Amino acid sequence: MMSQSLHRLFLAILSVLLLTVTAASAAADSTLTRRSAIGGDQLRLVSPGDIFQLGLFSVANHTKWFLGIWFTVSPEAVIWVANRDRPLNASSSGILALSGRGDLVLLDAASNNETVWSSNSSAAASNNETVWSSNSSAAAVAQLGDNGNLMLADAAGAVLWQSFDHPTNTYVSEMRIGKDVETGAEWSLSSWRHDHDPSAGDFRYVMDTRGSPELHIWRKERKSKTYRTGPWNGVRFSGIPEMATYKGMFEFQFTDTADEVSYMYHASVGSPPSRVVLHESGVIQRMVWNSAALGWSIFWSGPRDECDKYGVCGAFGVCNEVDAVVCGCVRGFRPRSPAEWRMRNASGGCVRSTPLQCGGGFYGLRGVKLPETHGSSVDAGASLEECRRRCLANCSCTAYAASDIRGGDGGSGCIQWCGELVDTRFIDGGQDIFVRLAMSDLGNYN
Repeated sequence: MMSQSLHRLFLAILSVLLLTVTAASAAADSTLTRRSAIGGDQLRLVSPGDIFQLGLFSVANHTKWFLGIWFTVSPEAVIWVANRDRPLNASSSGILALSGRGDLVLLDAASNNETVWSSNSSAAASNNETVWSSNSSAAAVAQLGDNGNLMLADAAGAVLWQSFDHPTNTYVSEMRIGKDVETGAEWSLSSWRHDHDPSAGDFRYVMDTRGSPELHIWRKERKSKTYRTGPWNGVRFSGIPEMATYKGMFEFQFTDTADEVSYMYHASVGSPPSRVVLHESGVIQRMVWNSAALGWSIFWSGPRDECDKYGVCGAFGVCNEVDAVVCGCVRGFRPRSPAEWRMRNASGGCVRSTPLQCGGGFYGLRGVKLPETHGSSVDAGASLEECRRRCLANCSCTAYAASDIRGGDGGSGCIQWCGELVDTRFIDGGQDIFVRLAMSDLGNYN
C-alpha cells in the first residue's frame, strides 16, 4: 500500500514538473537535475558546445521511438540507444526524469508506466514505473557532455553512472572498448539488427584478453569469429596499418594492467567529429565528418578484403591479397589437402613439409598481421633475443615475435605461439614473425 502511494505521488510530481518545462529551456540545457523531468516535444538535452544531443528518435515510419544520443551535425548518426530492445510507440509518451531516489528514468505515460527496459533487471521486474533506469541511487544531476557521454553525478561531482560504460553499436573519442579484469565487465559493441532497428543484432566487437589482447568481431548466430585486428604492438593494432596515418587527428591509448585491458582514442583539438561503427553487416568502420561534403568519410573498414576474413587460409597459411590465388603456405609447409586447394578452398590449412621433433631454427616471415594470439604467452619485459632463446628451448613453441615495435632493433617484448598459426596475412607496414622450421627446411631458405 505504501509503495503504491509513493508511486502515485511520484507520478503527480512528474506531471507538475512537466507543466513547468518550456521548449526554450529544453533546447538549450545540457543537464537534468533531481526531481525534474522533460517529456514529449521538449525531451531534449544539448551538450554545452552543441556537439551532441539527447532525445527521442524514430525508426520504422515513426512507429517506434528510442531514447538516444546523436551528433548535432548529423542526427542520423546515433551513437547510443537506451531502450534499444523495447521501443516506445509514440514520442509524446516519453518522459525523462531524475527521480527522488536519484535514478535517471524513461517513463512511458501511454502504457501505464509499463517497464520497457532497465539496466537493473531485478528493478525492472518489480517496478512498473520504470521504462529505463540507470540504477544510480544517489545521483543529483544528469549531464550530456561534449564528448557524447551522458553522466550521472552526485552532489560532489563524482560520476555514479555513464553511458560510455554501456556502448551500443558505436564508440567515439574517450570511450573505452575492453574489459574490467577484476569484475569481468565488458565494454563492447553490439550491432543494430537492421538499419531501421537498433535492437541488438548478430555481431559483437569485443576485446580478447587471453594472450596478447586484440579486438575481434563475433557473429552470434553462428558462434564464429569473422575478423580480428591483430594484437596491439605499442603503436597500433598489427592488422590496421592505417592507424599510423592518423597523426594530428587522433591519439591512441591502450591500457593493459592487472585491473583493466582497454583501448580508446582521443580526438585532437580542432579535429572533425568522428566515430567507429559496427554495422549490421558485421563490418566495422572508422568514419570522420567531412564538413565540405556534409557527410561521413570512411577512413578504414574491417574486414577490408578477402584476406581480412578470419582464418581464410587455415592453419599455417598466409594470405596475400595481391596474388591471383590469395592463399599460400608459410615456407616449410605444404597444403594439407592439395585437392581442396585446387578448388580454391584453403580453409584446411597447411602442414609441415618436414616433421619437427625439436631444435631446428627460425624463418623470418616479414610484413604480416601477426597470427591470432588467443592462448599465446606474452612477456613485455623480455628482449627479442631472449624471446628467441626461450622459444628454441621449448619444443612446443612454433613461433615468436616482438610484442612492442617501438624503439627499433626489431622491437622488444615477447609473444610466443605454441601450436597452429591462424589468420596470418601480408600487409603494408606489417610486423615480422619468426616461424620454427626443421633445419633441413630452414637451409633451403637461408
